Amino acid sequence: MSLPKTLAEDVARNLVMVARLIDDDPDQAYAYSRIALRLASRVAAVREAAGFAAYATQKYAEALAEFRASRRMTGSVELWPVMADCERGLGRPERAMAMAGEPEVQKLDKAGQVEMRLVAAGARRDMGQIDAAIVTLQGPELASNAVHSWTPRLRYAYADALLEAGREDEAREWFGKALEADKDGATDASDRLAALDGVEFVDALGDDDERSVATADAGEHEPAERDVPVEDDLDEHDDLDEHDEDDEDDDADGSAKA
Repeated sequence: MSLPKTLAEDVARNLVMVARLIDDDPDQAYAYSRIALRLASRVAAVREAAGFAAYATQKYAEALAEFRASRRMTGSVELWPVMADCERGLGRPERAMAMAGEPEVQKLDKAGQVEMRLVAAGARRDMGQIDAAIVTLQGPELASNAVHSWTPRLRYAYADALLEAGREDEAREWFGKALEADKDGATDASDRLAALDGVEFVDALGDDDERSVATADAGEHEPAERDVPVEDDLDEHDDLDEHDEDDEDDDADGSAKA
């Protein structure tokens, strides 16, 4: 749906802040997402952004409700894997596994299918089925030497599952493969390898040096101002009234696990 120009600009500003802050300050990103949601709850992109902000702060029932709303509006299956992961977060790995077998998975692109496989493997581990989790992660994507955006995470998940199963030598090999593919530092594969090899990192600065640096920094720099969301006057018709009964059911679930 289209919004009046001024309202659209206000919504866009809040969505920009959500995207900017979600990795480093998810709580602040969540605050901005709530403002955007109050302003334009009937816009699919706003519901999706609100879902990711809630997901980043482990509000899984709320995230699932927003993702479902966005999917109803667009008809897209793109959010299917993260919806399944919300089920895991709510302590319902069986539902995540059921979603992994639904026809929607076949409509996902390759990245989405790999993401679904990661979620399914995580659900297997939640249920204590470590061997099944390892098998779930195996496939042509794991065996391929080609590197894609999802390759480091897939190899890392496989290594982590192997380690949990007590297969340390294989785990070390796959952590190494994950590190080779991880040019952007998306995983902590290097730290996991170091831990397996018994390597400990020691801070080069002593305690006295650290205190000196901290004191110098405190004297030289003033605290940076940060933007704080300010809610605009809201039109009485732009409230949150779009949640369906199935969304409310999810909100009734208990707090999500970490």
